[in-house]
Amino acid sequence: MTMIAILGNGRVGGSLATALTRAGHEVTVADRSPGSAADAVRTAQIVINATPGAGSLERLGELREELRGKILVDVSNATVDGPDGLPADLLYPGSSLAEQLQEALPDTQVVKTLNTMLYTVMTAPAALGQTPTAFLSGRDPEAKQAVRGLLTDLGWHQEWMTDLGGIETARAAEAAILFVPHVIRSSGFTPFAISIAR
Repeated sequence: MTMIAILGNGRVGGSLATALTRAGHEVTVADRSPGSAADAVRTAQIVINATPGAGSLERLGELREELRGKILVDVSNATVDGPDGLPADLLYPGSSLAEQLQEALPDTQVVKTLNTMLYTVMTAPAALGQTPTAFLSGRDPEAKQAVRGLLTDLGWHQEWMTDLGGIETARAAEAAILFVPHVIRSSGFTPFAISIAR
């Protein structure tokens, strides 16, 4: 059992909380208030960032001391939204939210994953008709191994996981968000994931 804090209580955070609790972990979900987040992070071993990406850097930067020595799993995408509310551009072109978080939180191990799919796939990957891919980016092998364990608990098979390398590789995974509005406009909110066919 791992003590997990999930920052963000929307659809993504709620879905992850339900699935990880079902898998036997002790999960605390914090809302966006600083006090709630600080309390949740302080007692956790692994923290999941499921807050809206545009405000994540500022929000998590305020938790620098609480996040010291923790693994931070970043599943968010930092985007500039278009008039329809769907992602239109990247907030950190030439970089990524994960890289920005790692720079702001040098004593925290940031691992990027689960950001290249509709949120329903995060906790039900086998529901897709084809094999999905969960990408991982991060500088610390042990942190990525711990995150692999969580992905397994969410129903991901090891062969469905692709380690892209260091945290700088997160910019490639985050850029995949630019596919999303076009996919949604063409086929609606049908569950999908960006995947590597081999």
